[in-house]
Amino acid sequence: MNFIFWFFIIAVVIIFIVVISLYNTLISRRNGVKYAYSSIDALLKKRFDLIPNLVSAAKEYMNYEKNLLNQLTELRTSFKPGSMNPQELDSLDTQSKALIKGIFAVAENYPDLKASQNVLQLQAALNEVEEQISAARRAYNAAVMEYNNAVNQFPSNIIANAFNFKPSDSFFLTLTPLRNSVI
Repeated sequence: MNFIFWFFIIAVVIIFIVVISLYNTLISRRNGVKYAYSSIDALLKKRFDLIPNLVSAAKEYMNYEKNLLNQLTELRTSFKPGSMNPQELDSLDTQSKALIKGIFAVAENYPDLKASQNVLQLQAALNEVEEQISAARRAYNAAVMEYNNAVNQFPSNIIANAFNFKPSDSFFLTLTPLRNSVI
């Protein structure tokens, strides 16, 4: 009787330790996802903070391209750091990249703008931020994969279901089709 009692107590303690360990692992991975997401949020804010400088530098030269500059300014004001889900952030990111590329493409038609030291510095800063955003997206997707694996794999999925852990969404790269391009 005494042996069975202690065996039962030890088994309960071991199960309790395993449950706590799995729960803490899930919490740690969920926090890793949140941390990686906040990095993307901060980098997008950094990019959007560069936009007024780009717009003011480009306005001097691009009187005819005001629509593009206005769209970029409106997009910047629609950015709400910390309150957007990954899909909204991804959409805003894609739109802002396209508009910024559009400004630099239009700048090719304005030699003075293209040669402006201010614009060149802004372009370099934006390129650096784009690289950082790309790295942050990769880190976020890796954190999401680890978290989602923990949520879906046995035995942690039992704890995840019991404590209402839900899988997170990854950022997906939206590519334009390459069917008609010549490689």
